[in-house]
Amino acid sequence: MTPAQDPFYIVKDEIQDSIDKVQDTFHQWQQTPENTGEYVHLTKELLTSCESIQWQVDELEKAISVAERDPAYYGLNEAEIGRRRSWTSLARNQVFSVRRNVEAGRQKILFGNSTNPSESIRSKKHISQDNDEFIASESDQQMLLIKRQDEELDALSASVQRIGGVGLTIHDELAGQEKLLGELSLDMETTSNRLDFVQKRVAMVMKKASWKGQIMMIAFLVILFIILFVLVFLT
Repeated sequence: MTPAQDPFYIVKDEIQDSIDKVQDTFHQWQQTPENTGEYVHLTKELLTSCESIQWQVDELEKAISVAERDPAYYGLNEAEIGRRRSWTSLARNQVFSVRRNVEAGRQKILFGNSTNPSESIRSKKHISQDNDEFIASESDQQMLLIKRQDEELDALSASVQRIGGVGLTIHDELAGQEKLLGELSLDMETTSNRLDFVQKRVAMVMKKASWKGQIMMIAFLVILFIILFVLVFLT
């Protein structure tokens, strides 16, 4: 199986694209002034994206663990398993680094600039509100992901059922054709045996009859053929 056909490399490319986008957003976040709406928006977007990528990497590592139990069955070897482990570890570290920096910047904004009790109370309220919004966002993302997986499983189940129905139909059709072929073969064998019997009987009669008798028999058979021809095709 080529890398272009291997599901691991297909998923790997998708995850790597997501990591590249997260890093681009992270650079934009670093250049955005703090205490701005855009900064808060980018912070939430980065944390959500990191969470999603970490989940995808976890699922990919589970698939690697399954393949590691019997590499030969999946056409892999220890070196390839090692390369896949190394990539998932690198991807996890990249995402962890971005998330750690974003969370540190978020905590700095929430706690670092508060100097009096009233500001501290407002900061705590903002913290609670932001946490609630983040939890709600994460919950929405998880629910959307679960719904998407359920839809994919339903579609897969329907496809399997359709394939099973087609397989049963093909099996029944093949069984019917096999039965017809058996009956046709039996009929042909019976007809062949009868024809052989008739030919043998005619040969015996021809040997016993004189040449005049043979001519009369041939004439009789010709007349009989003509009568049968008229009965079959002209009536």
